[in-house]
Amino acid sequence: MAGLTCYKPGKRSRTLYSVREYRGRKGEPKGIGWHDLRDLLVRAHNQLGGPIVLVWDNLRKHLIEPMRQFIADHATWLTVFQLPSYSPDLNPQEGIWSLVKRDIGNLTAADLSQITRAVKRGLKQVQYRPDLVDGCLAGTGLALGS
Repeated sequence: MAGLTCYKPGKRSRTLYSVREYRGRKGEPKGIGWHDLRDLLVRAHNQLGGPIVLVWDNLRKHLIEPMRQFIADHATWLTVFQLPSYSPDLNPQEGIWSLVKRDIGNLTAADLSQITRAVKRGLKQVQYRPDLVDGCLAGTGLALGS
């Protein structure tokens, strides 16, 4: 899973996400890669219709050279700030993941696809609750500047 929590003063808060289910096929990536992160950022830029100021953690895939090059190539609409090394308490997306995990905590799944559906359903429910997304920002103690 990869996700973005999106905030803009005076606008409804949003969350965008990408979920990959590994099916064990030959040559299939096992998780979210930098290409997926890039595609999520491009999709966010298209959906949000403006420049993006991205604040993210130090996940290794965020720091690899192809991702850095993508950021440099798109500096006209993408500005990136890194959070300190280990600071999940400053990352509003961690609150989103916590909400989703809480909903699927007691799920007894027959297979991985059932878990994937439950995760997507949880994320979709959060998307329709901007108050929850706002609460995840408030939980960090950070505030938006005007």
